[in-house]
Formats: sequence, structure tokens, C-alpha cells
Amino acid sequence: MANSEQNQSQIGGFNFNMMDAAKVQWYHLKAVVVTGMGFFTDAYDLFCISLVTKLLGRIYYPVTASPKPGILPPNVAAAVNGVALCGTLAGQLFFGCLGDKLGRKRVYGLTLILMVFSSIASGLSFGNSPQAVMTTLCFFRFWLGFGIGGDYPLSATIMAEYSSKRSRGAFIAAVFAMQGFGILAGGGVAILVSHVFQSFFPAPAYSVNPITSTVPQADYV
Repeated sequence: MANSEQNQSQIGGFNFNMMDAAKVQWYHLKAVVVTGMGFFTDAYDLFCISLVTKLLGRIYYPVTASPKPGILPPNVAAAVNGVALCGTLAGQLFFGCLGDKLGRKRVYGLTLILMVFSSIASGLSFGNSPQAVMTTLCFFRFWLGFGIGGDYPLSATIMAEYSSKRSRGAFIAAVFAMQGFGILAGGGVAILVSHVFQSFFPAPAYSVNPITSTVPQADYV
């Protein structure tokens, strides 16, 4: 029995009891920041789209003589919002298995690269028609969700492996708490960008002049 417990605490020449007894050090805090920023960007990218869809509907689906700005059709709105969640599910299954085979730190870096590339590409969605723009946006948001799906479980697992038994609960809670800050940041950035854009390209309210209330430069936001 004693030999079994000793083998469980020492695998591959590494003594896990030493890690469990270790005090909080700089590399613990660095791991919290790195993995926490992963959760921060996950929540930011997933939830900011709900605010962006308001602008997309106003730009690409205007309704002539309507008392309110245009909105995305229900099927388009469902696709834009839901495709990233589908990618998240697929990414969790794929990167979870890949992380066990190649190592979580290496795969974690790949998920971050995929998230950065897909985020930039989503903002650069293009097309000659509203349908084409929504198609390219959905394509890149799927791969964004795919990267988020890999980042989400790997962040928590890496943090759990790096922390001691005494501080593990607090560190993992801190990492998960960054999701709330990511959601808040999404709303804050939307408000800030809207305010700055309005100061550079002033336009009347939609109720005053529906035609000129949406300036052409809004397509670049």
C-alpha cells in the first residue's frame, strides 16, 4: 500500500508531493495571467457578436420607410451567433485529444494562434452582397469557435497542473472569473468604438433622417 502511494506521487522521476507543498511563486502568477487571458478572450469573442449583429443588420439589411433600423433576418442572426458555438464543441473534442498526445502547452499555443487569426479575419469579412459578407463572417467565426473550444479546457487543465493542492481552487476560480471581465470588455469596447466613431463621423438619429443616419464609413467598423 505504501509503495503504491509512493509510485502515484512520483511518476517519471517527478515528485508531485513537492509541487503540492510548494508556496505561491512567480510562475504561478504568470500561469494565472496567461490562462486567465485565454478565458478573457474566449468570452470576449463569443459574446461581443451580439452587439455587432445590431450594426450588421443596420448596414446590410436596411428596410425602406421602416420606423426602426434594419435587423438581421432570424436565420442569419442564428447562424452568425450559433456557428461559433458549433465550432467550440468541435474544438473541445479535437484539441482535447490532441493535447493529450502532443502536450497541452504546445497545443495551447496553436489554439491561441488560431483564435488571433480567426478574430482578425472575422473583422475583415468581405463580399459583394450581404449574403456573401455573412457567409465569410460565419466561416471565420466557426474557426474562431474551433480555437476557443481548444483553449477553454486546456487553460483550466494547465492551471490545475501548475498550481499546488493548497492554491489550486483559488487559482482556477481566478482563471474562470476572467470570463466575466471578457463579457464586460466586449460591451465596453463597443460603447467606446461607437463614441469615437460618432465624434469623427457625426450623423443624425435614425428617427430624424433614416437615409443619412448610417454613414458609408460604418462598414469599416
